[in-house]
Amino acid sequence: MEHLQNEAARCLQCKNPKCQNNCPISTSIPEVIRLFQEDKIHEAGKLLFDNNPLSAITAIVCPHEDQCKGNCIRGIKGEPISFPEIERYISEKYLEELTIEKAEDNHRNIAVVGSGPAGITAAILLAQKGYRVTIFELRDKIGGVLTYGIPKFRLPRSIVKHLEAKLVQLGVRIKPNTFVGPVITLDKLLNDGYDAIFIGTGVWSPKTLNIKGETLGHSFYAIDYLKNPSVYQLGKRVCVIGAGNVAMDAARSAKYYGASEVTITYRRGFEDMTATKVEIHEAKEEGVQFNLYKSPVEITDEGVIFISTRKVVREDGSVALETVPNSEELFPCDNVIIAVSQTAQRHIVTTSPDLETKYGLLVTDEYGHTTKQGVFACGDVVSGAKTVIDAVVAAKTVAQSIAEYCKNL
Repeated sequence: MEHLQNEAARCLQCKNPKCQNNCPISTSIPEVIRLFQEDKIHEAGKLLFDNNPLSAITAIVCPHEDQCKGNCIRGIKGEPISFPEIERYISEKYLEELTIEKAEDNHRNIAVVGSGPAGITAAILLAQKGYRVTIFELRDKIGGVLTYGIPKFRLPRSIVKHLEAKLVQLGVRIKPNTFVGPVITLDKLLNDGYDAIFIGTGVWSPKTLNIKGETLGHSFYAIDYLKNPSVYQLGKRVCVIGAGNVAMDAARSAKYYGASEVTITYRRGFEDMTATKVEIHEAKEEGVQFNLYKSPVEITDEGVIFISTRKVVREDGSVALETVPNSEELFPCDNVIIAVSQTAQRHIVTTSPDLETKYGLLVTDEYGHTTKQGVFACGDVVSGAKTVIDAVVAAKTVAQSIAEYCKNL
């Protein structure tokens, strides 16, 4: 607590706060810090929660280096203020004591399909407005990527449980182990009396490398592995292919669960990685190794055959990546984890032909309306894999769209 108070005391209370301006959800950072300094923890927590119901989570998983911390004036000549630590402390404390008030029941029923960041946010906001909300969750626990995608050593599951308790407190009904699509179709939900449907099912189908050997017994997709890493027997030497946050999480999980040597292999360099600098740094700190400028050619029983790559400058000045002839080499390993992005599953789309898709993702307008009357969507199922905070921001807009739609029924 003393450390956080010292951090708060360093805040310059800028009149034009770049930290706030570069926050995707425009968190009132100077005001939160001021309230924290005045020991008004509850007021600070309310300010955070009302703007971002998932502030306790985004305080941990946001790419802060590109947002608040990365734009702190203090960071120009020294260390930026660690607002995420302050935000986490306030938000977790607030969640523990929070009793959410809701508006009078308006007798409108909303189905929320998927309980990831977008689904939880939409459910909270709509329930607060007096809507009768039911969450349909494919798995046995809510949270989506928060529970089945981000390792528990990075994001404590207790925070998701606190959010679940608040949903129940709001009267939200949760149906776990319920598969919407083949049997429970969108039309059936509408016929059963739901006035609107929100889809926030995320992206859970892995993208493949399209090389020989991907189905071998020692080859796994990161999006599947991260659902429950403890059940995998990966052996001593693991190769992770890819360089995004999912790849870092998979590599760190492999180390956490006992692999002695974990190597991330990527066809480009560190500067091209999509993972945050923090995740890359933490992976290095935990002993993860990096094998760069290597592109996979084939997965074999002995490991992965990679070909070397290199950057070349074209005549027009652009930079391209090319393979180095005759540079194939076997990288021996016990198991392989493939982490090269993911896309949406098609269970809902195949039974709702009036839902338009593009590149496997749902098509919506800027307010979340899909091409099917009464059906809304946002989050990764619309945008492709993005950050938790992006899903929360979108869900705030779509929750308002649903409320306006229901008022006109």
